[in-house]
Formats: sequence, C-alpha cells, structure tokens
Amino acid sequence: MRIAIFSGSFNPIHNGHLAIAREVVDKGVADELWFLVSPQNPLKKDADLFPEDDRLKMVMLAIENEPGLSVSDFEFHLPRPTYTILTLEGLRTTYPMHQFKLLIGGDNLSIIHKWVENQRIINEFGLIVYPRPGFQNNMEKQSPNITFISAPLIDLSATEIREKLIKGEPISGMVPEKVALYLQQHFANPNN
Repeated sequence: MRIAIFSGSFNPIHNGHLAIAREVVDKGVADELWFLVSPQNPLKKDADLFPEDDRLKMVMLAIENEPGLSVSDFEFHLPRPTYTILTLEGLRTTYPMHQFKLLIGGDNLSIIHKWVENQRIINEFGLIVYPRPGFQNNMEKQSPNITFISAPLIDLSATEIREKLIKGEPISGMVPEKVALYLQQHFANPNN
C-alpha cells in the first residue's frame, strides 16, 4: 500500500492540515495518509509545544470518521531528537508491505537541503509537496521522486491558534470542533 507520511508537531492540528490530507487521499496520490506526530523537531524549539500525548489525542479526535487517514506515535518510541531519514527507515523496516512517501509543504522543500540525508529521503522514499503561501517551488524537473499536488492554500497557523487560545479568542473554524473543545478544556487561559 502507498502511504503518505504527514509528519509534524501538530501543535495543534488544524483544518489546513486536514484539507491537505484529504486532498492526498481523495486524488489518489496515496492509498492512506498517516499523521505522524513528532515529539520533538530538531529544527524547532520545543518550549511552546503542547505535551505529545495531548497532540496525539487531538489528531485522533480530528480524524475520527475520516476515511484513509490514520495517526501514529511511531516517533515517540525512537531516540530523540529523531531525524526524518531514521523515521522513514524505521517505518520501512517495521512495515515492509508498504511504500512510504513523505508529505511536506513548499516551505519545507525550500529548506530540505538542511535536513539530514535529504538526498536519500528524496531518492529512496520520495516527496509529495503541497503549496504554501509565499513559496514557489520549481524542483519538478530536478527529481522524478517529487510529486507536487494542488492542495488548497489555507493560510492557517498553529501559532496563531495558540495565541488566540491564550487571549481567550474564538478558534472555531480554525480547528475541528472536537479539537477546539479539547483545547478549551485543557489549555485555555482561565483568566480570560
């Protein structure tokens, strides 16, 4: 089976993530998409990360009744910090019946040269790239292992959602309803 790996902190998962995931499965770019919740991103500071178990739970809530979408805590069980190439190799070893491709945004494609063993990721696994506002990617001609999709450009950011939560502002329409409720119950500022 062809599996798209959508790896990220999902801090929190939002409607933009879901729109991209649905596009990958609905357009047949992959048979399934696995949200791989990352405990720690080597390129990001983790001071404002929600606890990993909460982020995993929110992804579970977000994809309930979503055909072709799954969630995985695979990276929770790897040494930290983990690197994408090690995760992909581990997935290939654990699930040899599947073919894995990494789903990334155009913003990450522009910095993929900073990733550990980035050429191996492209050559051995391949990339599915979705558009991000402000990033033009022209690598189609450079590698047959990079597939560009025309997912909707949804300008949502997890940072903006966290800031609204702190200020006590509404986040409906930005995250699935069950995720909004979870955030309100567990992380809303009680002083607002």
